[in-house]
Amino acid sequence: MKEIAVVLLNWNGIELLKTFLPSVVKHSIEAQIYLADNGSTDYSLAWVKENYSDIKIIENRYNHGFAGGYNVALANIAEPYYALLNTDVEVTENWLIPILETFKNNTKVAVIQPKIKDYKNKEYFEYAGAAGGYIDNFGYPFCRGRVFNSLEKDKGQYNQETEIFWASGACFFIRKEVYRNLGGFDEDFFAHQEEIDLCWRIQNQGHKILFCPNSTVYHLGGGTLSASSTKKTFLNFRNSLSMLLKNAPKKQLFKIIFIRLILDGLAVIRFVFKGKPLHTIAIIKAHFVFYTSYTKMKNKRQGNEKVNYFKIKNIPYFYFIKKKTKYSDLF
Repeated sequence: MKEIAVVLLNWNGIELLKTFLPSVVKHSIEAQIYLADNGSTDYSLAWVKENYSDIKIIENRYNHGFAGGYNVALANIAEPYYALLNTDVEVTENWLIPILETFKNNTKVAVIQPKIKDYKNKEYFEYAGAAGGYIDNFGYPFCRGRVFNSLEKDKGQYNQETEIFWASGACFFIRKEVYRNLGGFDEDFFAHQEEIDLCWRIQNQGHKILFCPNSTVYHLGGGTLSASSTKKTFLNFRNSLSMLLKNAPKKQLFKIIFIRLILDGLAVIRFVFKGKPLHTIAIIKAHFVFYTSYTKMKNKRQGNEKVNYFKIKNIPYFYFIKKKTKYSDLF
């Protein structure tokens, strides 16, 4: 058995597989590659079986989303390290070696993210993870190399191994035992921000999340849901609130949720003025669904809250009011 399992979650992604799977196969000789199919109705499975017989296929009966799809698939994968990889990611030579070395040299490290750059513009970081993620104290995510929609050019400014708060689900390395001990991703999230929720729970258990600059991948982004998708807007706003309710420090919880609801209200107004009524409706719907699931999510709290989880207190203020568009400008 090899030490690492590279697991690609697929749903009707035949064109993405044709474009990106060859690099994964070429540069992943240290790993066993799995395709976890989420009930695709295109000819993804037939194409992979015909062209890559060494890839192991896991067939989920229907589309469980990102969270549920991986939970079902990983339950049957025995390798000690998992590399969860989007089907719209191009990997590079020796991308797995520094990750494996980091895991072996530091047993406290549970999750690792490589450098994630833009497939379309390879000198720049990519939105989904850049050089490692953080959140502010109201749950808004940002990255070294990406604040909201502002992306930085990679000039080597983040070429240091660094402890981060969350790793991107686009390319997410995790120890099998940690994943299983915490029950994996929260399937109620379906997709978006479930990786941040899991990283938060992992840190509450005393483990570390690291950024590894010596491994690089290139992410297309928007392969499943584009940035203009109202479903993506709904999932991001609902899941962000659920994540705060599940994990934020108990003494600050009411204040954080209350202020976050106000800030989301401002986001609604912003979408109205930008002429995007469907996104406005998606945010309102996200809030109503959050209210109806409030008790269920609150009951998932596990204690041992990581109190100092944020580096910046209010990212929207720094970005939209102070016009701070780079990670380095925030301090």
